[in-house]
Amino acid sequence: MTTTSLVRAELARLTATPLARLAFIALMVVPLLYGGAYLWANRDPYAKLDQVPAAIVNQDAGATLDGDHVDYGKDVTKEAIDGADFKWTKTTAADARSGVRNGTYDFVVTIPHDFSESLVSAQSDDPKQAKLVMTTADTNSYLASTIAEQAGKTMRTAVAERVGKQAAKTLLVGLADVRDSLGDAVDGAGQLASGASDAATGAATLADGTGKLSTGATELSTGTAQLPAQTTKLNDGAQQVASGAATLSSGLATAKQQTSTLPADTAKLNEGAQQVAAGNKTLADTVDSASDTVDALQPVDAATVLAEIQANLPEGVTLSDEQTAAITKTVSDVNAAGAEAKTTYETTKSSVDQLRDGSAQVAAGTAALAKSAPTLSSGIATAATGASKLSAGATQVASGTDTLAKAAPTLSSGASALATGAASADKGAKSLASGLTKLQTGSSELASQLDEGRTKIPASTASQRNDQASVISDPVKVGTDDVAAASNYGAGLAPFFISLAAWIGMYALFLILKPISKRAITAVRKPLAVVFGGWLTPALLGLVQMVALFFIVRFALDLNVVHAGATIGIMVLASATFAAIIMALNVLLGSVGQFLGLVLMLVQLVTAGGTFPWQTLPGPLAALHFALPMTYSVDAIRQTMYGGDLGAAWSDAGVLTCWLLGALLVSFVVTARQTRSRTLRDLRPSLIG
Repeated sequence: MTTTSLVRAELARLTATPLARLAFIALMVVPLLYGGAYLWANRDPYAKLDQVPAAIVNQDAGATLDGDHVDYGKDVTKEAIDGADFKWTKTTAADARSGVRNGTYDFVVTIPHDFSESLVSAQSDDPKQAKLVMTTADTNSYLASTIAEQAGKTMRTAVAERVGKQAAKTLLVGLADVRDSLGDAVDGAGQLASGASDAATGAATLADGTGKLSTGATELSTGTAQLPAQTTKLNDGAQQVASGAATLSSGLATAKQQTSTLPADTAKLNEGAQQVAAGNKTLADTVDSASDTVDALQPVDAATVLAEIQANLPEGVTLSDEQTAAITKTVSDVNAAGAEAKTTYETTKSSVDQLRDGSAQVAAGTAALAKSAPTLSSGIATAATGASKLSAGATQVASGTDTLAKAAPTLSSGASALATGAASADKGAKSLASGLTKLQTGSSELASQLDEGRTKIPASTASQRNDQASVISDPVKVGTDDVAAASNYGAGLAPFFISLAAWIGMYALFLILKPISKRAITAVRKPLAVVFGGWLTPALLGLVQMVALFFIVRFALDLNVVHAGATIGIMVLASATFAAIIMALNVLLGSVGQFLGLVLMLVQLVTAGGTFPWQTLPGPLAALHFALPMTYSVDAIRQTMYGGDLGAAWSDAGVLTCWLLGALLVSFVVTARQTRSRTLRDLRPSLIG
């Protein structure tokens, strides 16, 4: 018997009776039902999320932002319902909670009363994080709860984008205002620098002036040290001046009163003086005429007088001593009187001459006086008025000097304090000059830095700021640059379920197929032909299953396939490999091997990485991921179906081919051993082959 005849005989056996044909058809359809139905059910579940019942409870009380009322809870509710991502129902908190418990709603989103208030608090000094409360019940569906979490994250992202855009817009408007203000600040800093320069110059002048002030204040302090004593003396003098001025004023007032008749009196005086001058002239002339008489008054000799008297005395009569003494005394007295008269005459003549000359001068003076008397009287009157004012002023001066005398100690003390203060002012002025110089340098640097900072803040229009706020609130957009992409959720699961369907198809077929023909082993004794004959039958049936499953996936379910031929080739190779593996298990272990085929399917179900990445597997299972064949069939179908790396697909195909050849080798070795131990009894036909 050849391999071809073995295949024909096996197919004839499977279709020998109507019941056998029905069983054969049923087992052939099993992988198509499994793969097609499962992929159909999961083709695109996300497109049906709008049928998932969900409730939304809005308890938000709103808030005030920049003087306007905002209600983010209302906005979120409206956007969720309008978006129709789920079958939303707006309801109360009590209804929502009971609805989750009884399965009316798969999940509930609750917006708390302080939702808006918390969102706007981001722009205050006490920011609070807003919350969305997600209520789920895994009794409804664990995946529904997972989807609800994603819905909550989507809502959070949308709200964060809205609030972030508002905050960013406020920030950008503030930056624009800051930029404008920085322009003003730059101008102000420039003016400050200019003013600081002028101030520095002025401060230098001030420092020079305060130095002089300090020196002058010291001298003033020294000079005013004697001021109290001097002002006391000044006050005493001022008081005396005031007293004298008062007396002068009084005297001049009296003189004014008394000289009121002076012009008339001086006229009379002048007249009298003229008369006196004339009389005195006459008197002088009279005295001059007596000069001869006075000249005749010569001294008399007492002896001569005594001789004449003795001569005139009677004879015999002589002058006694007493008489002589008396006559001598009388002559002496007469001589003395004559001398005195002469002296008196001379004196009188001189006096009369002087009187004559003086009276002439007096007459001339009285004439001038009489002429000047009206002016004198008027001047005295004016002087009296001035003296009165002088007296009043002197009184005020006296009062002022008294006040000055009292204030002089304070002035002296103040001058001393001024000297101390002036010294401090001089020191401060020098520090000020130094500081202003630094201020000038710093303000120039400030103006430069402010201008540099202003240029770093971009100028923007309201439209640009709105665009910038949009980018800031949603800075990252995930673009799609898919090297290889599944068209939908069903396409993402297809490689795994196609591989699983291929294994299930082979496992089901070997429930009615004989792994190898024992009669052929006994009769032919060609183990290689027997092995190929036993493998080729399920491999051909697997080819039919995989081609049919491909058409279901591609056309009935409309899942996109990039490399159709390569995908069919990998599917057929995987089915043939799984057929060889299950056959080897059956040949090697019989019914136990058939059971191990089921166990191996379950192990590959969790290790092939068909749903979650294999990296999430526990360590021992992750190791099996690289050891078992379904891993490579899943990966190869992904590469060809999604348009991935064909090199990787070829590599996976190589691993599957190795598994295929290895399984066939195991079957060959076992079959060859059985060939050497067969008997004629094994040629008898059996009901199950």
